[in-house]
Amino acid sequence: MDEIVLAVIAYLFGAVPFGLLIAKSQGIDIRNEGSGNIGATNVFRVVGKEWGITTFVLDALKGFIPAYFFPIIGNVDPVYGVLFGFAAIVGHSFPVYLNFKGGKGVATSAGMLLGVAPLAVGVGFLTWIICMVVSRYVSVSSMVAAVAVAATVWIRGDKALVVNIALSVLAILVIWLHRDNIKRLLNGTETRLGKKKESAS
Repeated sequence: MDEIVLAVIAYLFGAVPFGLLIAKSQGIDIRNEGSGNIGATNVFRVVGKEWGITTFVLDALKGFIPAYFFPIIGNVDPVYGVLFGFAAIVGHSFPVYLNFKGGKGVATSAGMLLGVAPLAVGVGFLTWIICMVVSRYVSVSSMVAAVAVAATVWIRGDKALVVNIALSVLAILVIWLHRDNIKRLLNGTETRLGKKKESAS
């Protein structure tokens, strides 16, 4: 029962739209600007670098806190951190406060991963940087990094099977949430980072 309660709390915490709140504090409704996405990338492009970074950190904490601390609070097996972290990611991507229209979950996923598989996060972060340098596409970098994280835990084989499966499902979710970006990539209309035109990353 405690696990269910903590998972619900994790979802509600993950659903807090920090990007929207930060943008509104600057007099901007981020849903009507750029890509319309409430995530860190759109805040970065529309509101400013410092606000985008702040949004990324806060969104990452939404995944890290449930994944790392909730198992301690609930006195349950650390493997439950995956469940709590995943609940936070679902909350971010499908927030009840915003009619279930949220962000892509990349920052929140990174936070969750840091709580349960820090080495995989390092691999994912390095992969993201390399992809960004080569392609300048945030969307491509995010998707490739998510796959790299899942591949890392399977290759190392030092995590519980449920963790490996959960991170694989997470990679699929990240790709699915970027389906509009994939369409624009195929059409040649996706915008690279640094361009004035906004993309939904």
